[in-house]
This record gives sequence, structure tokens and C-alpha cells, in this order.
Amino acid sequence: MTDDNRPGGEQPGGEQGAASQGEWAPAAQGEPAVSDAQAPPADATPAADVAPAAQHVPEHPQGTNVQDDRSSGGAAQGGWAAQQSGWARPAEGAAYPQRNQWTAAPTGRQPADPVLFGSAVAGPTPPTGNYLPNPNPPSRPRRDVPEQRRGSGALVAGVAVLALLVGGGAGALGGYLVADSTASAPVTNALDQKPPAQETSAAPAGSVEAVAAKVSPSVVQLQVQGRSAAGEGSGFVISSDGLIVTNNHVVEAAAEDGRIQAVFQDGSSAAATIVGRDPTSDVAVVKAQGRTGLPVAELGSSEALRVGQGVVAIGSPFELSGTVTSGIVSSLHRPTRAGGEDGSQATVLDAIQTDAAINPGNSGGPLVNMQGQIVGINSAIYSPQAGTGQGGSVGIGFAIPIDQAKRTAKEIVETGKATQTVLGVSVRDNPDGGALIVDVVAGGAGEKAGLKNGDVVTKLDERRIPTSDALVAAVRSHAPGDKVRLELDNGSRTVDATLAGQTVEPQ
Repeated sequence: MTDDNRPGGEQPGGEQGAASQGEWAPAAQGEPAVSDAQAPPADATPAADVAPAAQHVPEHPQGTNVQDDRSSGGAAQGGWAAQQSGWARPAEGAAYPQRNQWTAAPTGRQPADPVLFGSAVAGPTPPTGNYLPNPNPPSRPRRDVPEQRRGSGALVAGVAVLALLVGGGAGALGGYLVADSTASAPVTNALDQKPPAQETSAAPAGSVEAVAAKVSPSVVQLQVQGRSAAGEGSGFVISSDGLIVTNNHVVEAAAEDGRIQAVFQDGSSAAATIVGRDPTSDVAVVKAQGRTGLPVAELGSSEALRVGQGVVAIGSPFELSGTVTSGIVSSLHRPTRAGGEDGSQATVLDAIQTDAAINPGNSGGPLVNMQGQIVGINSAIYSPQAGTGQGGSVGIGFAIPIDQAKRTAKEIVETGKATQTVLGVSVRDNPDGGALIVDVVAGGAGEKAGLKNGDVVTKLDERRIPTSDALVAAVRSHAPGDKVRLELDNGSRTVDATLAGQTVEPQ
């Protein structure tokens, strides 16, 4: 499951689990995505164009879950673990097996010591009986004393005394020689040395240190308090007068009579209010009140990213503000399904996958390239097992591409609402691959392009479409008005479509 990085410490108000839409909650296998305002048939899945009315998402074939990295406790759902059919948040790995049996030893010999992980183990008790006497004991003068019964104990004691005498003599002689030879040598003590001169040179360009120094001042910790949940997440400043971009799932608990506190790098804080939010893209904008002259983040382009490129994540995982981690871009255009907190709208991201450590509380924070430009918004993490506990990083995190987030944030700032890109069809996974169209919205972009029920989309422009989620993610990565070419039934025919837009109404 993937956990969305819900604000740290959030106490859910009802639902709990790993991707209960914390970040990504797919529905049951085979359920269709709903498109536009028309209700799809019972077997349809959320379409590429609309935020579905419920969090029904097809179950992941491996049975794993995607959870948004919502911070501890999750906002309005235990631990912010978003549940999505088949995706779940991080869980503990398998423990090492313990060996509790002695290894068989050759006949007549004591078995070997057991190997236990993480603990010291005492050796076995030596076998009982006399030790064999030395066949050639050292000769010594006979004394006129009553003869005693000789045994191994007397011999061992004698040898021990001899060893002590020889060892003591050698040690004394060695010590005397060393003292004599170093009597006049000077003594150097590290405690008396002066501290080295402080480094004054700037961090090397392109280093993690340089990126952190450039971006950290614009990263904000967001403390959220709602009616039934509390927690924290991250965000970054996009205007000097206090506009901050973050994830919808970080602040949605405060959407109704809640409170948000923005804490800046210098330790100062200010109350913040929600400007607008979009559950379908998991983007929100808030404004810190009464602040001016704030450092502003530099936005880059996610379109220019390449797999293997170095990136840095900055945020407040588990309430540890200002945390910096680094890694690479592991994959691009990764369809990642999530859901709004109340489960009413599903989110499918065309995500950037990274191995930079992202944990609950990192949500809403920036993913940055090595030039210090923001290329994504950290939003979700993957966990191999579902569970009630809160997951952590296993090296698979997901970020919203900044090109898509920037477009959404701009609309929110200008109008208070966002527009979702739609194709006007409902789709589900095709058994032989591709996105099977199960409903076409009358008058929508799909109908105008000539799409019909039963068509299977296998390619959008140059992008392969293996699943229905892949089509949803590909459509939402575009802007309304963009023209795309759809390949149907593995190339049997192609159609051109002009994508439409639909205003998002948060619930």
C-alpha cells in the first residue's frame, strides 16, 4: 500500500489503515473510474477525466498498497494510511529466524555454540572428568615429602605459575626498556591542540549541501488542527507575501472550522488559511497571514527530469522539521492512485518515483533537482504490507510533477478553484492490456473524437497505456485544450481528441 505523508501525529476521525485514501486508495479490482457528471455502469472504474464519486480503485495485482505519507496518526484516519484497493503503507520486514538448536558435532565432541542475532550467547559447559596429563612434564628436583597423588589439576597449576613468572619478568624488562628509551621524548596531547580554522568557503555547486542551503529557507512546516484530527505536513513558499503550496491531504482536515499554523525555518510562525484545494490532484494553496519578505522557492520543470538524476527531498518527517534527504529519480510517469480523505474523490497521479527518503510529515514538501529548483511535491510512499501501524520509507516514494502542480496552483490562486483535465469516458482494465472504454459521456471530448464503448486505448501519443490508471494519469498530465492522439486496439485505428476541462468542487 502507499501511505500519503499525512501530517505527523494526526489522529484520524474514523477510518484507518494504510491507504485509506490517505494518499492512494484503489478500489476493488475491475471497478470502473467515473467520468464527468454521468454515473457509469456498475462495472466501470474512475475515468481519466473525472474524480470518481467514491474511492473505488482496482486492486493492485500484487496485493500491496500505496499510502500517502501522511504524518503520524494521520488526519482523520488512523495514521493517515490511505487505503487503496491493493495498495498499502509500509510495514515491518520479516524478522531473522532464530536458531535454537545446537549444531550437531562429531561423535564425542561438544556441539558448536548457537548463533543468535543481536545477543551475546554463553558457551557450553565443558564436559566433566579429568583433563589428560601432559605426557612429558618438565623435570624438577625431588623433594623428601610424602608422595601426593598427581593429577591434571596440579600440572595445570604448575604451568600457570611458570607462565606468570616468565610473563611478569618479560613485561618488567620491556617496560624498563621503553621507559628508558622515551624518557626525553616530547609529549603531545590532542586535548591541548587549538581547534581548526572554520570553513568559510561556500558549498560546492550541485552538492546536496548547496541545494539544502538554497531551498531550506523557503520550506515550511504546517501544523494542522481539525474537528477530529490533528497533525502536520510540509509546504514551500511561492510568494513573498505568504502563499504556500502543499498537498490537499495535509490541510483538508482544517477545511471546516480548523486551524493551520505555518512555522518557518527561522522559528517564527503565523496563522494560515486555505486559499483553495484540489483533491483530484492532491494540490492545495494556503496563505500565511501578516507575513512579507519571505524567501521564495525557485520552480523548475518536471518535463526535463531523467531517470537516475539526483534529487533532494526537504520537509518535516515525523515532526522533524528541516530534514534533508537525497536520492535519485527512480522512475517517471508512474501511475499512482490515491484518494481524498473522506473517500469521495479518487486521485491518480502521473508521479515521479524517487528513492530519496520520504516519510509521514514530508507530504507537501519539495522534491528538488541538484540546481535547487523544485521539480515535484512529495506526496506518497509505498509500503509492502498493509497494517494498522504507520509506515516509513522503504526507498519508494512518489511526488506530483511540478508542471502539473504549478498549473493547478496558479488556477487556485487566481480563481480559488482548480480545473481537472478530462477525456469524457469511463474506463477499466482490459484483460489483455490497455484501458477498456465502458462508457462515453455525451458531448464530451471522447465522443467528439469518435470513441465508442468497447474500444481499448493502448497508446496516448508516444506513451504506452497498459492499464486504465495509466490512461487517467496520462490525460491528467495534460492541460485542458491539449490535443492528443489515441491508438486503439494495438494500432488497429487511431483518433485525435481535444481534451476538455472540468471545475473541481472539493467535498
